[in-house]
Amino acid sequence: MDKSPDAFRTISEVAEDLDLPQHVLRFWETRFTQIKPMKRGGGRRYYRPQDVELIKGIRHMLYEQGYTIKGVQKLLRDNGNQFLVAVGSGDMKAVEAIAQRKQAEAPMTPAAQPRGADEEMLVGEARAKPSRRFFGLGKGDDDGPVAADSGKLSRDNRALLQEALFDLLECKRLLDQVR
Repeated sequence: MDKSPDAFRTISEVAEDLDLPQHVLRFWETRFTQIKPMKRGGGRRYYRPQDVELIKGIRHMLYEQGYTIKGVQKLLRDNGNQFLVAVGSGDMKAVEAIAQRKQAEAPMTPAAQPRGADEEMLVGEARAKPSRRFFGLGKGDDDGPVAADSGKLSRDNRALLQEALFDLLECKRLLDQVR
């Protein structure tokens, strides 16, 4: 006998339906506070239908789209649970609607917003604009990437190098996953 679509599911049922080990579901509960199964006596977990839909979205982003846990957490923070539920169910109209709503609500474009020193960046987005000087295309030694007197990189150039390093490490991680 099959359960109704709005029935609660045990961890073993969810794990089987989504082809995930149970320990992964328990781990994701610690990383994604949005997943809140009901717990009964003895610690048995019962997942609500909306929890299962959210887990489908998280699974899709992690396993099929190659996001990191931190990246999915950022998506949840920026777009909300419904965005990942829509992604997990393949409802692209809902995904577009949510994205358009977020864009309409945003008072400024992300490029125009000032960045804090501790704000997390997406991989591939530079903190500073590259200059001809940074790439050694300046007119003289004084215009190179290293200040003539200090022997140190400027703050902007250091940020550019840091971003390039992060990009390379992310590329390496993705390549290692494919192998």
